[in-house]
Amino acid sequence: MSTLFTNISQLVTPAPGSQRGAAMRELTVIENAALLVRDGLIVWVGAEKEAPSTPETHDLGGVAVVPGLIDPHTHAAWAGNRLADFEARVAGVPYETILANGGGIRSSIAATAAASIEQLVTLARPRLVALRQSGATTVEVKSGYGMNFDAELRMLRAIQMLSHEFDLSPTLLIHVPPTENREDYVRGVCETLIPEVATESLATAVDVFCEAEAFSVEETRQIFEVAQAHSLKIKLHADQFHAIGGTELACQMNALSVDHLEASGPAQIAALAASETVATILPGVTLHLGLPASPGRVLIDAGAAVAVGTDLNPGSSPLFSSQMALALAVRLNGLTPAEALTASTVNAAAALGLSDRGSLSVGMRADFLALYGPDWRELPYTLGANPVRDVFVRGNSVGGVKL
Repeated sequence: MSTLFTNISQLVTPAPGSQRGAAMRELTVIENAALLVRDGLIVWVGAEKEAPSTPETHDLGGVAVVPGLIDPHTHAAWAGNRLADFEARVAGVPYETILANGGGIRSSIAATAAASIEQLVTLARPRLVALRQSGATTVEVKSGYGMNFDAELRMLRAIQMLSHEFDLSPTLLIHVPPTENREDYVRGVCETLIPEVATESLATAVDVFCEAEAFSVEETRQIFEVAQAHSLKIKLHADQFHAIGGTELACQMNALSVDHLEASGPAQIAALAASETVATILPGVTLHLGLPASPGRVLIDAGAAVAVGTDLNPGSSPLFSSQMALALAVRLNGLTPAEALTASTVNAAAALGLSDRGSLSVGMRADFLALYGPDWRELPYTLGANPVRDVFVRGNSVGGVKL
């Protein structure tokens, strides 16, 4: 089955594969374009006047087309809420006090651990719908709010069920250490949890939160080695508050990505620039918590590959729009519009170990967005409205927002 998508004012795309440094600004822009899709893949792209003839055409109405966005970092499967935390925090209550009063991340852990698989699916589904309507055609979803192993497995099984409705990349997140028996917990992660997740194919990667308040560099190394021994990719939360060596470890061990990076300094930036590991920045955290912004501009200028994610979660980034994350990366992290598009497409795909999407090039998956307007720059420009009219996955319309 072939379909020729016509009447495209601008077709705008980065080249396939991870793009580093100045290459992140290099977009192909085809005016008055067309796109030929066969069996879910792109088989031709170019000027419409040169398009091959095909019996099936789809007129897109003279609007701009860009690749589908990819969200490489979310925590979309959670239960409970952090509304009281939010109200207290903006009133000036310290996080330590919120935590002591039963709030904070441990309240999300308690609520999520008490939820069934079916409840987690019901809660996560509208969040994933919102991300898709904002332009996300592939979304990573982490566990990590379970802490106890049964709850972690329930989260991953909920994500697996949702994978029948959405294109998801599931990640096992080792998020928060217990207050007691920490060594036993890490041993259990290595000897029980990771092997079970690998045997049941519940995740494609293992992520660890490596921070002064979370897991140490040595604990992270132990977990990473076991993950790799079970053929799982590795990712890292690091440098959100302190740079303690996690970024350097991740680069040494060929992690797919290091995410957050708000506290990264010259050593961490140099390590990322010299490695294949993607630097994933999360501007929603900066907006919501008022943290310093990740050094996106400096990372790109140093030659790193930078990706952008929403970090959708209840505590630090209640951001339900991949398009907004892209737009915020321009305003908060110093990316150009072209760099932000690359960061949200092919580089975000690389952060998930995916090489078949993110670019509107021959042989790639036909995941793309039709905007409302004729100029693609509406995507990074727009705040508070959705510039995405239609979302296509493998050449099939899966939704959008109709005005």
